[in-house]
Amino acid sequence: MSNVALKWTGQGSQMFIGRDSFGHVVMSGSWPNNDNDSWQEWKAIKPSDLLLLSLASCSAYDVVMILGRQRQDLTNLYISVDGQQASEPPYQFTNIHLHYTVEGVDLDPQKVERAIVLSEEKYCSVAATIRGVAELSHSHEIVAANSP
Repeated sequence: MSNVALKWTGQGSQMFIGRDSFGHVVMSGSWPNNDNDSWQEWKAIKPSDLLLLSLASCSAYDVVMILGRQRQDLTNLYISVDGQQASEPPYQFTNIHLHYTVEGVDLDPQKVERAIVLSEEKYCSVAATIRGVAELSHSHEIVAANSP
């Protein structure tokens, strides 16, 4: 079970401090652009971008675990996410595309694709929550790493 919390930082700001189930914190929102505000340089993650980061993080965790179990020599993983939102409120995501750049030594392309599909279709709770609301798609590329 997850238990998260969010606290508003106070009047004059659109900043929030979130705490996850383990006590880790993240800032979301942004300070108003006000020349008299000494905090105007402070920025934080846009709340809707947190959803995309959650999706990428959830899938990355799965892909790393699955490829590790398949004895694939993964050395790096980078996921970029493009999210398209509706033009009217509530600006829900309509299409989300994940692009995986997978680096490793002698990676099996079929195992890489299978790990991504298993994550997105079976194991990632964030993908399961989003699926049906937004169209999810993915692509990937494999980059050969130098052998140690």
